[in-house]
Amino acid sequence: MENIYESSRLLDEYLLFHYGSLDEALSDNGISYPLSMKEAWGFPSRTARGFSKSKVDRGLDLGCSVGASTFAMAENCREVIGIDYSHSFIAAAERLRNGHQIPYQRIDEGHVTTLLHASLKLDFEIKNIIFEQGDAHHLREDLGTFDRVHAANLLCRLSNPNLLLERFPSLLRDGGELLIATPCTWLENFTPSIHWPSGSTLDWLKSHLWKSFDLARTWDEPFLIRETARKFQWSTSQVSLWRRKA
Repeated sequence: MENIYESSRLLDEYLLFHYGSLDEALSDNGISYPLSMKEAWGFPSRTARGFSKSKVDRGLDLGCSVGASTFAMAENCREVIGIDYSHSFIAAAERLRNGHQIPYQRIDEGHVTTLLHASLKLDFEIKNIIFEQGDAHHLREDLGTFDRVHAANLLCRLSNPNLLLERFPSLLRDGGELLIATPCTWLENFTPSIHWPSGSTLDWLKSHLWKSFDLARTWDEPFLIRETARKFQWSTSQVSLWRRKA
């Protein structure tokens, strides 16, 4: 099956999702957008800041897409590794890390587009950020352990998310934090139904993680992905923060 996350259109949509301003997403074209859409903007960085505020050594961003969440984690992690299955997403994140601007097209309608540019605007120095292409089902064995692991909108896009759930305990140091965000949109074209939770997604996570993790808290985070000026994906992810037991 073709990987939709390698298409130029999806790359453009995710560059806007991660790096576009609210004004660029909700362009001034006479459309009155609801307040809830405005509140949903900035999801990648917002979830990555859901950890405790202390400084730690190592962070891991799984399903990092084009990297805004990875850069946000770097505010309080001395080293961060961002991993995504999409080669084009990782190539874009690496270009941004190296200080380049990336031009991309925002689709307004039909053939009407607006040229925008993605760039980093950070108030801290980038150090020890690594991007690499990888499969969350089969992460390389020498990744080591981390103080924080971020996995946003990833689980329900894996063909067998159980493989990642089984790997989480070996990725976290004692007392380390695991943040999982998922809109719980289980779809056959991504995940065969045999691997869907039999009940609620949160109960399913508890049944897999309780031996190694304590659930610290849960909350909801809305997110917004623009397709055209009049068509958006507005969704809400269920976020859960877990602490690795000693």
